[in-house]
Amino acid sequence: MKKPCPSHIALAATLLGLSLAAQAQDKLERVEVTGTAIKRIEGETALPVQVITRAEIDKAGVTTAAELMARLSAGANNLTDGGSIGYGGFRDQMGLNAANLRGLGVSSTLVLLNGRRMANFASPGDAAGVDLNSIPAAAIQRVEVLLDGASSLYGSDAIGGVINFITRKDFIGAEISALVGNTSEGGGNKRSATLAGGFGSFARDGFNVMAVLDVQKTSSLNANNRKFIKDLDIPGRLPDLLSSAPFPGNILLDQNLPDSDQRDALIADGYKANGKDVISTYRINPSAATGCNPANGSLYLPDGIGGVDGCTFDYMRDIELYPKSRKSSLFTRGVLDLGGGHQLFAEASLARARTFYTGTPNRVDAEMDVSLVPALKSSSIAAFPAGDDRRILVVRTRLTEAGLRTSELVSSTNRYVLGTNGLLAGWDYEWALNHSTSKVSDRDSQGYLNEQMVMDGFAAGTLNAFGPSAVAGQALYEKAQIRGEVRRATGTMDSLDFKMSKALATLAGGELALAVGGELRREKQNYHQSDALKQDLILGETSQGPDSDFGKSRRVAAAFGEISAPITKQLELQAALRYERYQVSGGAASPKLGLKYTPARELLLRASVGKGFRAPSLSDLYRPVTEGSSATLVDPVCLADDPSNTVTDCSDIWTTLNYSNAKLKPEKSRQFSAGVVFEPKPGVTVNVDYWNIEKSNLISTLGVDVILGNLDKYGALVHRRASGKIDAIDLIKDNRGKQRISGLDFGVALSELKTGIGQFGLRLNGTLTLKSEQQTGNGDPFVSNLGVFINDGVVQRWRHTASIDYDLGALSFTLSNSYLKGYSDQHVIGKPDRKVAAYSLWNLSGAWAATKSLTLRAGVQNLFDKAPPFSQQAYFFISGYDPSYTDTRGRYAYVSARWTMQ
Repeated sequence: MKKPCPSHIALAATLLGLSLAAQAQDKLERVEVTGTAIKRIEGETALPVQVITRAEIDKAGVTTAAELMARLSAGANNLTDGGSIGYGGFRDQMGLNAANLRGLGVSSTLVLLNGRRMANFASPGDAAGVDLNSIPAAAIQRVEVLLDGASSLYGSDAIGGVINFITRKDFIGAEISALVGNTSEGGGNKRSATLAGGFGSFARDGFNVMAVLDVQKTSSLNANNRKFIKDLDIPGRLPDLLSSAPFPGNILLDQNLPDSDQRDALIADGYKANGKDVISTYRINPSAATGCNPANGSLYLPDGIGGVDGCTFDYMRDIELYPKSRKSSLFTRGVLDLGGGHQLFAEASLARARTFYTGTPNRVDAEMDVSLVPALKSSSIAAFPAGDDRRILVVRTRLTEAGLRTSELVSSTNRYVLGTNGLLAGWDYEWALNHSTSKVSDRDSQGYLNEQMVMDGFAAGTLNAFGPSAVAGQALYEKAQIRGEVRRATGTMDSLDFKMSKALATLAGGELALAVGGELRREKQNYHQSDALKQDLILGETSQGPDSDFGKSRRVAAAFGEISAPITKQLELQAALRYERYQVSGGAASPKLGLKYTPARELLLRASVGKGFRAPSLSDLYRPVTEGSSATLVDPVCLADDPSNTVTDCSDIWTTLNYSNAKLKPEKSRQFSAGVVFEPKPGVTVNVDYWNIEKSNLISTLGVDVILGNLDKYGALVHRRASGKIDAIDLIKDNRGKQRISGLDFGVALSELKTGIGQFGLRLNGTLTLKSEQQTGNGDPFVSNLGVFINDGVVQRWRHTASIDYDLGALSFTLSNSYLKGYSDQHVIGKPDRKVAAYSLWNLSGAWAATKSLTLRAGVQNLFDKAPPFSQQAYFFISGYDPSYTDTRGRYAYVSARWTMQ
């Protein structure tokens, strides 16, 4: 039974299919589908594969692989630029855009280019996966998404599924296209251009060479350009999730002292920081009495993180929501007929992404003598004798005069493939060498300062934490700037893979076919920090210490076999087994069994069951201890110590120490799927697939909110000072617990519905997740993130994409909708639970085939200017909404033109 989608006829290895067609007794082309190594006549397999065609990509108006994956209903918690931007370089793996099928994690989603691997994003971190910026999106002909575990064929990182980006392969002629897109409120605008060309007909000339060059740039998007930021009323609704580092600065009384002498002295003085009440907290600001400094974002919010005696900095009023970027890619492919049914092929893919991050001004906790604080130089604190530690005040201030923190991240990916394929002794074979590299360079340009110079400047009174600094202070800020590359990483993957298949016998239902193959792979990761960062000199950057540089590599070997047995015309059995061994981590066998049953021409039943495993990444195993920061969270010990303490009093950004673990074991998985495909008549297809995945021995790090919410069990991970205040929290990679997730995928496709007023089509792909839960440790109860924001994100219960096509001769239109169901917001200690509203975006596009060669298109994304729904999530540093799935651009209109000569 065939799907109605015509592009399905051209599945992978087109050129090999041409050679095979000459050998075949029938005239139907045998092709390779993602999820099987056995070439077959086009049709459904035992595994569910969703195909996204080039036409669908064009209609959506997307120009990057990341934008395309954001529309995939089976994805959840994808990594995007918007989720990592908050502090202009505060988190590792900035610049990484990655796919996450089923919400099982980036590291469990395998991304392929033309059926082969690419090097993972080089920067060490929790996510081990391909950067979607490295995919040459303009060269993509279609995308095949295998919505089932595939460790038995592709390897240990295919537990959640496989996303196979398939490029053009036999292109002749030239094509030029350009796109211009603007938002209605400004910012986030896009410009892109593509040039493609190819010559040589493989069928006629015995060779073909083609190339696609794509360049695009996007302008930055600032919060002050978006009305919805003001409408969210973040200072009023989430004052505790803002910043306690304003300008003028907050004074942290007794911060480095074991007792409360400084606060007690001011209380005895009757000091009223806010001009109304004698101070009661440890965080005060002399400017609170005059409203702080609203023009500079410093607000007096009694319920804010600055407290009733201090000031709160509203960083959300003027923060970058999406960065400026420049991306380019070049993909080229050549194929040569070697004669005798053999051909040589070569591919080169080069991609470069430059992302320019702009964050808030830097912050510092500076120490200074009370005599340098004008408002307190006559207080009882000043009466403490010279040299007494109680005279030293800690001032947390925003370094507005030093400028915004700005940095540039440059990510480059190169991939070269060389191989041959053909027919040898009755075996259909293919082998290839694959060399792929990922290079990441992180460069500071403004606002990152020599920390000791800044601390000395405040201690000497050269820098002013409470007002404008003098000329000497301004000069010191400029002298303290540290510019240039602060870290770089290189990831390399070299592999040799081969596969061969052959029909062994004829069964009642067709040919009994066998495929075998293997792979030898070497993975390497190198990481380097600048000398200034090694010495921990840079304010605003976290150092991994003097021994932070590391270079690790490992070898991977794998062998697999697959068999397809059409037992009868209606019943086909598929089985696969892969054994894969990782140096250090060991090996395991991953079996897979699939069944396809066609009781009638209109009906297909399918099912599969399998096992898999995921080896820890090199970062999981060897990354040096990394200092980072949590989001703003509440310390429950602080709340319990004093009944008068509020959530604001006990909230802060806590220092974290992130540890790898060289003793990690691989994760293991079990998966099962069963589905039905119904085609009542040509052009109408309905499919429903149930899937169930369980992972055990999870490689995970406890979330800070989990640790603080369960101190009875995890209290040893929290290090406290003598005063009881949190000093740091350990985040340690370990094998712990299980994860279970299951759901239903729905698909509806109606094509070529002809009427008197034109031709219509309809597509719907939806995912209903039935269960998504995880243990934090072996034997712990399962905690569900299905429809609930837990730790780092949420798995929405229902997600769908739908579209209606209308064709009338040279004119065509598409109306599409992407929808995510609402969910329960992240639970925050001391706050009532709440719901996050559903998120639904409508898009409209139209095209005019002006001539045979020229096509013009225009479209509007987010047609009704839907704003991100309010959320109190505290994982991302951007507050007020969840940036992992929402589009802050608002209404976005674009026009494009494509000229083709063939």
